[in-house]
Amino acid sequence: MKKIIAVLLVLIMAVSCVAMTSCGEVNDTVEVEGTYTRDYEGTTLKVYNWGEYISDGGEGSLHVNKAFEKLTGIKVVYSTFDSNEVMYGKIKQGAEAFDIIIPSDYMIERLINEDRLQKIDVSKLSNYKYIDEQYKNLYFDENNEYSVPYNVGMVGLIYNETMVKEAPTSWSVMWDEQYKDQILTFDNPRDAFAICQFLLGIDLNTTDTAEWDRVAEKFKEQKKILQARVMDMVFNKMEGGNAAIAPYYAGDYLTMAENNPDLKFVYPEEGTNIFVDSICIPKNANNYEAAMLYINFLLEPEVALANAEYIRYASPNTGVLNHEDYSLKDNEILYPSEDKMPKTQYFHDLDPVVREYYQDLWKKIVNE
Repeated sequence: MKKIIAVLLVLIMAVSCVAMTSCGEVNDTVEVEGTYTRDYEGTTLKVYNWGEYISDGGEGSLHVNKAFEKLTGIKVVYSTFDSNEVMYGKIKQGAEAFDIIIPSDYMIERLINEDRLQKIDVSKLSNYKYIDEQYKNLYFDENNEYSVPYNVGMVGLIYNETMVKEAPTSWSVMWDEQYKDQILTFDNPRDAFAICQFLLGIDLNTTDTAEWDRVAEKFKEQKKILQARVMDMVFNKMEGGNAAIAPYYAGDYLTMAENNPDLKFVYPEEGTNIFVDSICIPKNANNYEAAMLYINFLLEPEVALANAEYIRYASPNTGVLNHEDYSLKDNEILYPSEDKMPKTQYFHDLDPVVREYYQDLWKKIVNE
């Protein structure tokens, strides 16, 4: 009897291994087009990226960093941030040197203005040809010298249809007192204030301090009914049904909706922020050549596809957009048709005096 039980246990374990990615094995093999040297084998590449922003082997997906390590012999040390401002603080402090960072457009513009980035010779990136032309020569890097597009997104309104009486169409629902203690907002000033700016019809990049005062007052009005200001915690709160309304990035909504089908999404009628997150090399990077290999690797069609499927953001990579296996190519949240495209505006780096002014307003409000 014991032998029979032992055999059954072995069979169960074998079946479990097949059902899972495979008994502890990591999916770290990918087909590549570029040529990758092992000249930097044994060196370290330090990568600083947004949380939940790379295919990491979960649910059988490609483990991008492990695949790069296997291909090149370069060890990837990977850490994350949850806002551009947190990332900037770490870069400015300079206590830790990163070889790769992935900020958003306006923060890239600031880093360039402050001479904190190295130039990237895109002619040395064989896969740069896959970057869609519409994401080249953008305002924050007009000559494509300092950044390589990674992902594209827009901010929208996520709501739980079982907790909200009717589908919202406006940012104004975030001030609706019937949803007191059920509303979340961003825990960073640019994103949080932008919602107020759209609602008030104020340019996202205004330099008028009086208009920033109006924005701050509108934000303060919300405080009495707000549950919390969050970044990555939005996943747990919205997926768990612990909040009814939250603004967040469209790609992350798709991930949340997989775990909670009661969650719905809308681009509010007043308009929204569009952004391009791009790969950069900081001025004090210690492993520039390895960083160039890593950038080219991220642009590989199969790698970019794995990231696009896992992260669920819009891709600027034509190798993904034209890939027959790309499941999200017709998703109208990521790729709205012309008639469904919301009004959009990019953030820009603002004059230091204006930036300090709105940051002070933010600190006063959140610390009251």
